Amino acid sequence: MVLLQARGMNYLHHCNPPIVHRDLKTSNLLVDKNWTVKVGDFGLSRLKHETYLTTKTGKGTPQWMAPEVLRNELSNEKADVYSFGVILWELATQKIPWDNLNSMQVIGAVGFMDQRLEIPKDVDPQWAAIIESCWLSESQSRPSFQELMEKLKDLQKQYTIQFQATRANKADTIQKEL
Repeated sequence: MVLLQARGMNYLHHCNPPIVHRDLKTSNLLVDKNWTVKVGDFGLSRLKHETYLTTKTGKGTPQWMAPEVLRNELSNEKADVYSFGVILWELATQKIPWDNLNSMQVIGAVGFMDQRLEIPKDVDPQWAAIIESCWLSESQSRPSFQELMEKLKDLQKQYTIQFQATRANKADTIQKEL
C-alpha cells in the first residue's frame, strides 16, 4: 500500500506544474475494496509555479508537517516526503504520532527543537532508514518519491523472498511430519 501511495505522490510531484499536497496524513489516504490507495483531500494543496511555496494559512495537521512548514518557511515537494515518513512510522508502530503532545507542543518540538518520533528498536533497520531519510532536517537532502519508490520496491522484493522461504520451510516441516 505504501508503494501505491508513493507512486501517487510521485505522479503529483511530476505534474506540470507540480502539485504539492501539504496535508499528507493517514486520514487523507483512501483505500478501496481492492486495497488500492488514493490520495485525497487537496484542500491545502498548491500548484508549484515557483521553486518554493509559502505557508501563510496556518492550516494543516502539525503531527504530520515538516519542520520548515511548521516554522512558516519556504517549502517544496520535500515537505510531502517528510509527511510520508510520519505515515511510514504510523504503519511500523501502529501508533498515533505525537499523541502525548498538543498541536502547539508539536510545533515547538519538531519545528524548533528538531525532535523526531522515536523509531522502536524492533522496526526493520531498512524500514527505519527509509523513515529517517524522510525526516532529514535539510529538506533538499530528503529523497524524492521516485527514490522512495525504488527503495520500497527493493524492500518489497526482500520481504517476498523471506515470506516464500518461510512458507517453503513450513511446507517441508509438514511434509516430514506426514
